[in-house]
Amino acid sequence: MAKQKMVASEAIVETLVAEGVDHVSGIVGSAFMDLLDLFPAAGIRFIPVRHEQSAAHMEDAYARVTGKCGVVIGQNGPGITNMVTSVAAANMGHTPMVVIAPSAGSKTVGWDGFQECDQVSVFKAITKATIRLPHPSRAADCTRAAFRAAYALRGPVLLDIPRDYFYGEVEDYILQPHQYRVDNRGCGSPEALERAAELLADAKKPVIVSGRGVVDTDAHDIVAQIADLLTAPVACTYLHNDAFPANHPLHVGPIGYMGSKAAMYSLAEADVILALGTRLSVFGTLPQYDINYFPETAKIIQVDINPLNIARTHPIEVGIIGDAKAAAVEILKLLRAKVGDRKPDEARLKEIADRKAAWRKEIEDLAMVPGNPINPRRVLYELAKVMPEDAILATDIGNVASTANSYFNFNKGRQHIAALTFGNTGFSYPAALGAKLGRPEAPVFNIVGDGAWGMSLHEVSTAVQENIPVVACVFHNTAWCAEKKNQIDFYNNRFIGVDIEAPNFAEVAKVMGAYGATIDRAEDVGDAFLEAIKSGRPAVLQFEVDGTQLAPPFRKDALQLPVRYLEKYKHLDHRNW
Repeated sequence: MAKQKMVASEAIVETLVAEGVDHVSGIVGSAFMDLLDLFPAAGIRFIPVRHEQSAAHMEDAYARVTGKCGVVIGQNGPGITNMVTSVAAANMGHTPMVVIAPSAGSKTVGWDGFQECDQVSVFKAITKATIRLPHPSRAADCTRAAFRAAYALRGPVLLDIPRDYFYGEVEDYILQPHQYRVDNRGCGSPEALERAAELLADAKKPVIVSGRGVVDTDAHDIVAQIADLLTAPVACTYLHNDAFPANHPLHVGPIGYMGSKAAMYSLAEADVILALGTRLSVFGTLPQYDINYFPETAKIIQVDINPLNIARTHPIEVGIIGDAKAAAVEILKLLRAKVGDRKPDEARLKEIADRKAAWRKEIEDLAMVPGNPINPRRVLYELAKVMPEDAILATDIGNVASTANSYFNFNKGRQHIAALTFGNTGFSYPAALGAKLGRPEAPVFNIVGDGAWGMSLHEVSTAVQENIPVVACVFHNTAWCAEKKNQIDFYNNRFIGVDIEAPNFAEVAKVMGAYGATIDRAEDVGDAFLEAIKSGRPAVLQFEVDGTQLAPPFRKDALQLPVRYLEKYKHLDHRNW
């Protein structure tokens, strides 16, 4: 293999091509014009968003549905800092991403010049790594390093490139990914796997908690075989409702906020927990519905790719550092050798089925309570009923979007794209666009409240321009309802900053060139949704829902009834209500 003479822009683009990058999202800027000029000839599509925050949300979702690293770019300074929120979200969501970040020219650093910003310092805390190109001759090498770190550390990496370094000469190889990074992480130590199999074989009430690692490695079938062998119920981690097939009899649904009581009651009685591909986040394992479901006495077997996540939040009995699928395959082999053809526990199967039926009835009954004009739960219920089997759902954060956690289940992985624990509003619509880019054959829709929609509706223009037919399901309840619920429960209905006045978003969508419809009757929800998918166009459905029918507070544990001592505020003290 011989080195090739290139300019830095060519070295960067050719490395993107070698990585299989077929598009890059962002907003055009003068700092990377030389790179951008090469994209068409390289076969790379540039997706011009309306706000750079949307670009990283798009690529976050794209990476989740394809398994391929997303790539974003923007103008140095404000263009890159506009991505802080969405890059931070991808970082907490463990999503591989490369942020190509042009920076101020190398000769002008420190003069506070036009659009200058120390981007490396800004992004250091919200990325897995920051790499600064030290010289044009290192362009290919540093681009490779960015992808290597993004895949290895499971998160975004900032590649900071002084704007004049796109033009320097390079003499280097264009390597293929297998020549500079390894995707196979292994299954963990034999000793830990053996101990895990022993604990599971002897367990009386084993439970499996299936997480993002199972989704990323497409390990659902292996997890199902372990579950069948042990008659172990399988709970999905918070906002990963696609981490185990819903049509499997041992599926009990998600844990975490607005999760499944069937999952929580099953977990509460566990004596051994196999936590596969999950960090067992604090927020995702907090008590819900007044059920303190995460058992303190259970022996936990935790499998995670990142050693820093092992026992980070809960004490464990066995820690396995490895790929979720590879570890599951080995555990299954060892279990089969230990328990043979163990018969299913029929009594436990019936118990699980009864719990699931009771939970299903509970949420159906809640959905059927009349609303003015529609109970938001009813809309979620009707959408879930007609959702196509292969559909991808992106959910935002907020009262309605989070209630969706109770209603939507999936039979395959890479179908639920949620805002996860960074919990920023305005995530779901650009995420839906990115998911559609990754899986154009799948129907894609998002669920979002009218507050969060105000942060992302501008991207309807992107969807129309780029012909990305996603269906936005906007719940019009005229408030930031999660916060409104806090003010109801803790502040005696003193509503400050929560009310929203807005136009009809379906009509706004029509003006922007999209399909739009307003729905104010429950019986029309399913048909309207299917009609929007059938249109083959970017679509916005505005559902008129009751703003008084609200889910419990997100962080009841973090709120207290107000106590006031100063005279001017004493009337606000809860003891004076």
